[in-house]
Amino acid sequence: MHTAQHPAAPRAAESPPPSSREGLLSLILRPTPAPIATGIVVAAGFIAVETLLVYWLKQMSSVHAYGALFLLGVLVVSALWGLGLSVATSMVSASVYFYFHTEQGGTLVADGFEDFIAVLVFLPVALSANLLGRQARLRATEAEQRRREADVAASLAGALAEQQSALRRVATLVARGVAPAEVYPAAVAELSRGLGIHNVVLLRYTVGGATVVVGTRDEHGNAMMLTGEHLSLDGDNVAALIRRGGRPARMDCLDDAAGPIAERVRRLGLRSAVGAPIIVGRRVWGAVIVGSALPEPLPAGAEQRIGDFADLVATAIANAETRAELTASRARIVTAADQARRQFERDLHDGAQQRVVALGLHVRGVQASVPLDQQALSDQLSQVVSGLTEIAENLRELSRGIHPAILSRGGLGPAIKTLSRRSPVRVALDLSVHARLPQHVEVAAYYVVAESLTNAAKHAHASQVTVRAATGDNELHLTIADDGIGGASLGGGSGLIGLKDRVEAVDGRLDICSRSGGGTTVAARIPLDHPGPQRP
Repeated sequence: MHTAQHPAAPRAAESPPPSSREGLLSLILRPTPAPIATGIVVAAGFIAVETLLVYWLKQMSSVHAYGALFLLGVLVVSALWGLGLSVATSMVSASVYFYFHTEQGGTLVADGFEDFIAVLVFLPVALSANLLGRQARLRATEAEQRRREADVAASLAGALAEQQSALRRVATLVARGVAPAEVYPAAVAELSRGLGIHNVVLLRYTVGGATVVVGTRDEHGNAMMLTGEHLSLDGDNVAALIRRGGRPARMDCLDDAAGPIAERVRRLGLRSAVGAPIIVGRRVWGAVIVGSALPEPLPAGAEQRIGDFADLVATAIANAETRAELTASRARIVTAADQARRQFERDLHDGAQQRVVALGLHVRGVQASVPLDQQALSDQLSQVVSGLTEIAENLRELSRGIHPAILSRGGLGPAIKTLSRRSPVRVALDLSVHARLPQHVEVAAYYVVAESLTNAAKHAHASQVTVRAATGDNELHLTIADDGIGGASLGGGSGLIGLKDRVEAVDGRLDICSRSGGGTTVAARIPLDHPGPQRP
């Protein structure tokens, strides 16, 4: 049997939306450049607009004050496109700038050394702008990569947390000892929700195939596979692969698969399937299988996710089997003890007790034949007869305590009344049990009352005990409450642990409330429809 280690991941964590400033920067400093044709058009447009602006401004003042406008297009192109286009834009912008800077105003011939100085200053600045723009885009690329990595990490962390929560919810049911029939649908539902897939089925392998234990429903609420449906494992299918290998299996394409299950899942629109075994002990008990209608196969980690839930289901089944075996073993022990009590009681009644009674009668006969002048001998024989009578009475009481005949003849109500009359502590009865109950219920209830009354007299120093017995909800409800010193516990050597074993052997429950100074209450609930302990 495997144990779950890693949870199944459902929803991814959502990253917060970027601010408007971050959105504008990411638009300008794009990690990947736009198409080169767009870049050429943008560069030409900037140069044209810049030329017109400088020409217009030159009519009002010197071009020297506005030559820096040609750097604007260089900066934009270097930030959005590659180095080659930005350098070309710089050279064209420098040529236009040089053209406007010459005093001739219509040629590319320099009139003085100052014209060359202006161009020599403009070109390094433009090329520097190219490098700065390229570095800015590289930084934007790195920032975008880090953001994506952070989003992926946050998504994985959120998925892992949700996966662990889903497994924890199912594991809580298993730890509480919930019946496997309640664990099955919970595990299937959590796995379906986590993977975002409707078709999840839990199968149990049977002779000649497999039986659907639990299946999910589609978005319209219709069952994908009916509970109890028998499936043949002939042909190509994940269930057969898991049963043969005892390990997870997958089929990434079901289009060409043959066999009845393959046809069945194709009618459901499924394209791929992945499953994991439910291993109880050393046998492959069943499988959990997930089917996907998407064209791409299920991710590589799906086997582990499914296996985690399959392991929890296996644990629930193993726990239930262990509890059933423990209950059956405890019932066999209780049954054997009761049979031994009955046999001992019969042996005492039919053997030693009858022999003592017969011996007493024989001695009385001998006493009757003693001559009248031997009064001393007659008195001695009379003492022997009294002793034998006392022994017979002690044996009768002993056999009655081993297995009360009144319980077999009259049932639980009269047996409890007999116990109350013999109790040294005053007993108040509230009995609503008038019909005969199953034998194992009556025996268990009788010993609960007998032991509780004994404890009240010996240990609790009680002055009164109240015994209530009633049937309801197909159970016998039994309560024994005293007004003693309290402080009783299952491990205190009071015999209560034996009562707990006896009651639980018939699928009942025994609870004890005993506060120091507040008396002790023993409450038992015993189901009436339990088959009871079987003969070993």
